[in-house]
Amino acid sequence: MARPAALVTGASRGLGARIAARLAADGHPVAVNYARSADAAHHVVQRITAEGGAARAYRADVTDDAQVAALVDDVRRDLGPVGVLVLNATGPQPKVPVDALDWPDVAQHLDFFVRSPVLLLRAVLPDMRRAGWGRVVHIGSDVVQRLPPGSSAYVAAKAAQRGLAGVWAKELGPLGITVNTVAPGWIPVERHADAAPEALAEYEAGVPLGRMGVPDDVAAAVAYLVSDAGGFVTGAWLPVNGGSTIS
Repeated sequence: MARPAALVTGASRGLGARIAARLAADGHPVAVNYARSADAAHHVVQRITAEGGAARAYRADVTDDAQVAALVDDVRRDLGPVGVLVLNATGPQPKVPVDALDWPDVAQHLDFFVRSPVLLLRAVLPDMRRAGWGRVVHIGSDVVQRLPPGSSAYVAAKAAQRGLAGVWAKELGPLGITVNTVAPGWIPVERHADAAPEALAEYEAGVPLGRMGVPDDVAAAVAYLVSDAGGFVTGAWLPVNGGSTIS
């Protein structure tokens, strides 16, 4: 049985790239969305196709209404209706202490974690409704539980995203659509290339499973929630952090 098309936002590198590869390996035609990194996105597509999967790269700013609508139309034309939506796109994540905090610091995160999901869900929902099936997975963050100093703008937006997912799960469940959130801990990817070794060591020391996570850990969680085996799971908040937020 053919698997529905999956759209993974922010998939040219990091977690998004691994999620795209895993969903393609599971049989989904995958739309690899990117905003600027065309070469990296096409490299992701090349790796997927070399391994026997189906994928295409699509440039779009997923915080822009018109570009989101065009993106979903293009994916529908090329790969079929989007049945799996993985909301992974993010922007810069600078630390901003509270005495320097201003509204634009919060707004830029809300654009990625609230505005973008709203635009994307609105665009894919008609096809999911017609199919009577859909999977929506937010890539959240365990910062909502850890509350690191200097991250109030980011935490506020991620907390809003968590609430959004919960309400959607209740509203969309009767339509056969599940909505879940995968909440990674600190999983080093390209954006963390300049992280101080002592900071990595300090974080790892607080992980009960005794290691840093890798992108494949997150991809595996997404793959489960998208799969038939995960079909009775909705409204879940799934930390993928080795137990670092166990209370």
